[in-house]
Amino acid sequence: MEDKREVALQAWCEAQTGVPQPTLEVVSGDASFRRYFRATNGKESLIAVDCPPEKEPMEPFLAVAQAYADAGVTVPEIIAADTEQGFMLQSDFGQILLLSKLHPRNARQYYQQALAALPNIMSVRSTELGELPAFDTALLKRELSLFKDWLLQTHLNLNWNNEDQEIWQQFSQQLIDNALEQPQVGVHRDYHSRNLMLLDDDSIGVIDFQDAVLGPVTYDAVSLLRDCYIEWPDEWVAELGEGLRQRLVQSNHLAAQIEPEQWQRWFDWMGLQRHTKAAGIFARLAHRDHKPGYLQDVPRTLGYLQRVSANYSQLSDYNQWLEKRVIPAWKEAK
Repeated sequence: MEDKREVALQAWCEAQTGVPQPTLEVVSGDASFRRYFRATNGKESLIAVDCPPEKEPMEPFLAVAQAYADAGVTVPEIIAADTEQGFMLQSDFGQILLLSKLHPRNARQYYQQALAALPNIMSVRSTELGELPAFDTALLKRELSLFKDWLLQTHLNLNWNNEDQEIWQQFSQQLIDNALEQPQVGVHRDYHSRNLMLLDDDSIGVIDFQDAVLGPVTYDAVSLLRDCYIEWPDEWVAELGEGLRQRLVQSNHLAAQIEPEQWQRWFDWMGLQRHTKAAGIFARLAHRDHKPGYLQDVPRTLGYLQRVSANYSQLSDYNQWLEKRVIPAWKEAK
């Protein structure tokens, strides 16, 4: 069956470049409605993006791309964009995701590069569209509810009771309070090894930033270091996290009186929020969007939740609930 949007995108690319396009090569779809294809201007490869405007408005991406570029963040160059049709041409960062190259021998070098970009990302608090949206209580609740709605109730069909609700509400409020008490900075919001590209000179390029917000200072760091797609030793993660804390004090993104212990709790609990959200999204992708492959990443996120919450006495009720209710239900469902 002919894909009308792909045919229209191909014609649009030809009009923009003045070069006949062979059949567009699919680069990837992602967890959203966007699709990426490889096109050409006759001299070099370009990336053509199909971004259906009724599902994925392009304006936030364009605005953040410009603001990030102005702040010194390495992002793709926008060559042409048609917001009405939802088509875009941008420079091609190649095909090498950071995830595909990570190894214990080189991970420290690459992670330090990725962490070094965070102060510039944090400095972007607004775009030409205005101030970035706030990562506020409503958004935090919405993200956390994905876990309950999609993983626990839709996928695991957990018989929800009053005790479940009480523990869940307490845990959610603890994570929300933790996020809101942190300094609020520019946040990429999906800063991990599948959204970082290795360029020809071995530097790192940043993609998929259209959901940027003003949010907690630890958010992007925990997205990167406690990645949903690859796992590293806790001691090593803590060491890199502490290095970032010192860097942020030097760049005035963090007050010097924020001690390592405070930073680590912020970081750990922010990771709990992110992995709670991620596990819910993986279940939603499987059930709503018919992408069951994402379920294979749920055990890693549950493992993070179990291991990190065990380190904090304030989370003991949640940790026991996770071990007695959620993880057995997951194992049984498999």
